[in-house]
Amino acid sequence: MIKEIYYVEMYARKLIEDPSLFSQQKMLIDSQLQGSRSLFRNMFSGNYKENARRYLRGRGIL
Repeated sequence: MIKEIYYVEMYARKLIEDPSLFSQQKMLIDSQLQGSRSLFRNMFSGNYKENARRYLRGRGIL
C-alpha cells in the first residue's frame, strides 16, 4: 500500500514534469462543480435557502 504522503509527493513531481496534468485536473474539478451547482439549483428552485434548509432538516443534518 502506498503511503498518502508518498502519493502526494509523486503527484507533485508528475505535475512538475507535465504541467498539462494540472489543466486536466482543473477541468475535471470545474466540471464537477458545475454539475453539482446545476443539481442543487434544480433541487431547490425558488427560495433556495429556505428549500435547502427544509431538505437538510428533513435529513437530520440541520
